[in-house]
Amino acid sequence: MTQTVDTLFINAIVLTMDRNLNQYDPGAVAVKGDSIVAVGKEAEIKNEYSANEIIDCKGRVLMPGLINAHTHVPMTLMRGLADDLRLDVWLMGYMLPVEREFVSPEFVRLGTQLACAEQIRSGVTTFNDMYFFESDIAQATAEAGMRAVCGQSVMKYPAPDAPAFEDSIAYAREFIKTWKGHPLIVPAIAPHAPYSTTPEILRTCADIAKEYDVPLHIHISETAFEVENMRNEQGMPVVPYVKKQGLLEAKVIAAHCVHIDVGEMKTLQHVNAGISHNPSSNLKLASGFAPVQKMLDVGLNVGIGTDGPASNNDLDMFEEIRLASFVAKASSNDPTVLPAATALLMGTRLGAQALHIGHLTGSLEPGKRADLIIVDTSPAHNSPRFRRDPNNAYAQLVFASKSTDVTDVMVNGKWLMRDHNLLTLNEADLIKEAQGVARKIDTFLIEREKSVLSKLIALGGSTQEESFEVQVKVKIVEPDKLVQAMKRPEIEVTAQKHYQQFDDYFLFDDPSQGRLRFREDNLIDEKGNSQNVRSRLTLLGQKREGEIGHDVLLSRSRFIAPAIHTARFYREYFKPAKEISITKDRLRWHIRYKNTELFVNLDEIKEPPMGHFLEIKSRTWSRKDADLKAELVSELLDLLGAGNAEVVTQDYIEILTAS
Repeated sequence: MTQTVDTLFINAIVLTMDRNLNQYDPGAVAVKGDSIVAVGKEAEIKNEYSANEIIDCKGRVLMPGLINAHTHVPMTLMRGLADDLRLDVWLMGYMLPVEREFVSPEFVRLGTQLACAEQIRSGVTTFNDMYFFESDIAQATAEAGMRAVCGQSVMKYPAPDAPAFEDSIAYAREFIKTWKGHPLIVPAIAPHAPYSTTPEILRTCADIAKEYDVPLHIHISETAFEVENMRNEQGMPVVPYVKKQGLLEAKVIAAHCVHIDVGEMKTLQHVNAGISHNPSSNLKLASGFAPVQKMLDVGLNVGIGTDGPASNNDLDMFEEIRLASFVAKASSNDPTVLPAATALLMGTRLGAQALHIGHLTGSLEPGKRADLIIVDTSPAHNSPRFRRDPNNAYAQLVFASKSTDVTDVMVNGKWLMRDHNLLTLNEADLIKEAQGVARKIDTFLIEREKSVLSKLIALGGSTQEESFEVQVKVKIVEPDKLVQAMKRPEIEVTAQKHYQQFDDYFLFDDPSQGRLRFREDNLIDEKGNSQNVRSRLTLLGQKREGEIGHDVLLSRSRFIAPAIHTARFYREYFKPAKEISITKDRLRWHIRYKNTELFVNLDEIKEPPMGHFLEIKSRTWSRKDADLKAELVSELLDLLGAGNAEVVTQDYIEILTAS
């Protein structure tokens, strides 16, 4: 007497992707409820089971659903928004500003639904996400019927769903408590990356992950620049740094790991951390070639991910699996590396194990959830089929199959797609809604790109001041005499400092945009050593002048922001028409003269060589006060013996440009 199941798949090439890589041709799979009951040869399964629904696979491949081991699904709504940029410019200059402006619960639900439609069509049954408003992502995913590890993102910066990281932590805790135990959703916490968090954030996230026994999803060693910075700032590579914060005590899912060495691999393997390899994203952003074969040799569970659809720009796991194999072969100069069967394992069982859900999905085995797909390998681009080598079935899927060859998808025992027709999502409506969001983002960016000021504000942290500045600049021939004159009793020196300053001025075709200065201030100690480095951006608006004797009264708007990136970043982000660099040695005195605070700078312009200049200035927000200070500046010039020197009304960049 046969056992009755809900669905019986027959006449299939069954690729189990289990530990023995068992294949059955013709094979069959029996499903009851949300789980697989039996897998094996068709004749044996048909003898033991009868079903309410019998699916004739018509000689097609029946295999586990693909596992997208790392992505940011709502970013479907930013697909194609900014391309051909470095990672830092792409992320900080475009993605984060757009996210701050647009990301909301409604935004992430729509983006998730669109991503689910794309992934179901390409045979993905499970994905690992990291984003904001993750509870809404989880809800949209569950309604679409997909399985997911959903990681609530935590960063040290303000986020769309949290003004401070403490709010992200609180949100993550509630999210995990709400969704833990769901049949499709595994909640997780996701500190974005070591460089975008703090030791406190990493330790707190690890504690929460351990408390609730959920995964911890994080970007690790994606770029060489990230690793170099970590070594310079912390004196160690990235993996030892996160280990020091207790992060590896949690069930870690480490995305990218492009630049880790064998020692770091062994550290990760020792704690059973999972890895997500993201070949398309790494290639597109020129992040490098992850040492995947070495990771596998060490014994790490390495899955494959698409990364977000704004940096890929699709969610096609067939393409990723194929690329993973090709990149490994090319980067190692060894065509035998990462063969098709291994690549497909990474996209299925190893991927599930990397996400710490290998007990649920990733292979066709009795007791695991019924997450499976049917793939047609008969189209012209995949014909003919050879049977001599059992590995040919894997080679067909990895090297020749396309996502469009997926005909049917089942997750947790429920159909999500039959004969190419989506059953849980209205694809046409989603595409229409997404286009409406794209128009709004386009409008926002078009307006922003018109103004240097808007682009500066978009980076965050800028402050504005509209000031009057009393300033005089004179050419100095004998700087030593001026240094001695600063010791006159009438001048009270309240502070004296020595700087080396490196200024990059960005000039734009439209003078009304102002001029942007990127400055690195190196404070020099008495021994001549650099003691402290401060970087900042200053956007100088057009100045308005009025002469008082040989002093100049300026009114100029200034926007000042901390410079947390390199000059290269700002060059690529602001796209100036021209750039001029100036290096100078500056002696600065803070003084009081007749009960008025003033600044005196003695500058030696070293590059390009321009000689010495004396600069006296004081800033005020009152025109009347500025007039009074201008008279004091004139007196001070005479006191320092520079009253007859050549007066220069321009600042250095204007002097240089004029010359």
